[in-house]
Amino acid sequence: MTDMTFAYIAAGFGAAFTTIGAAFGIGKIAERAMDGIARQPEAGGEIRISMIIACALIEGIALFSEVICFLLCIKT
Repeated sequence: MTDMTFAYIAAGFGAAFTTIGAAFGIGKIAERAMDGIARQPEAGGEIRISMIIACALIEGIALFSEVICFLLCIKT
């Protein structure tokens, strides 16, 4: 096996773990937000805005990690 083979394998695992982690994190945020809205409906708008901001931050980190994996994959 060459170094490039290991780079491809590492990029694949990195992309997979990033996607799984981001999905898990967004799922937990949505779960807690729905619980909070169910307990206090009048705060639904503020909770929803906070949830969207947190999800956007997680997606930004996931996208950055995917780019790093892609760059690792195409290095020569």
